[in-house]
Amino acid sequence: MNKENWVEFCLSLGPTFASTPFAKREKGPATVVVKHLKNKKSFVYISEREGKLVLAVKGLPSVNEELRETFASIRPAWHMNKTHWNDIHFGGDVSEEQAKQLIENSYRLIKPKRE
Repeated sequence: MNKENWVEFCLSLGPTFASTPFAKREKGPATVVVKHLKNKKSFVYISEREGKLVLAVKGLPSVNEELRETFASIRPAWHMNKTHWNDIHFGGDVSEEQAKQLIENSYRLIKPKRE
């Protein structure tokens, strides 16, 4: 999947919106931030680094640690709270289905209790 496909997938999860708040400061393709429409909390950052797609997703600290130990392509998120956020580097050992599941988990963590 390409960047646009990932944005579409994230937007399909519920009342969400995408923005590019860092576009003026970035060199190259802008990072897309997908947030919940009601509480404006971010659940995924979709960026390109050195020509490779990278998704930052929120997770539970204990699960994040386990993911980092299991997958070489999952690392502490760049420019984010490394306890709560992981980067998924594509082209490695994380499948699209696994990435979708991690995005869905991230969405569930930030969505309001009552929608």
